[in-house]
Amino acid sequence: MRKYLVLIERAADGKYGAHVPDLPGCAVCGYDMPDDARDSIAVAIDMHIKGIIEDGESVPKPVTRGDYVKTSVI
Repeated sequence: MRKYLVLIERAADGKYGAHVPDLPGCAVCGYDMPDDARDSIAVAIDMHIKGIIEDGESVPKPVTRGDYVKTSVI
């Protein structure tokens, strides 16, 4: 099992979307709650990877990492 970094963002309209930097084109949008976007992107990741495999291509390895950095400005 692989773990991919998922970025969940709030759009200007207040809706949430998510995407996976290591799986270009794997994204969801239009959710009222961030948890809904996270649940949807989990399904999208599985579908995206299945499509890559069906196309006979190599599944990208997860290499992107994330973390939080504190700021001393605010």
